[in-house]
Amino acid sequence: MMGSAVPLTNRRLVLEDPQRVSDGSGGYSESWAPLGEIWAELKSQTGRTSGQEGASLSLQRYRITLRAMPQGSASRPRPGQRFRQGQRLFRIEAVGEADPGGRYLTCQCIEELAP
Repeated sequence: MMGSAVPLTNRRLVLEDPQRVSDGSGGYSESWAPLGEIWAELKSQTGRTSGQEGASLSLQRYRITLRAMPQGSASRPRPGQRFRQGQRLFRIEAVGEADPGGRYLTCQCIEELAP
């Protein structure tokens, strides 16, 4: 968090955790389980376009700031989880403390948008 500004946590997001479920044939399928709602500030960062097999995918980076939770808490975001806001999905890549006092966390996230 830059300076001493308090983040404007005006976006309600749902923190989701990936769950692997056996498919009965030695593999698995992945679903997402909600862990709870949080209020956060979303700040758009850089974006880019990625192409794969003729399809184009827009990757937009966001910095998502929220109130801190203790290490080990089930409600503390971690890489590999995601935030959901309606149909929008933000994959969490990194989590760190946003301020020296440890009052806020910053999550570096990517939103994937198919055009």
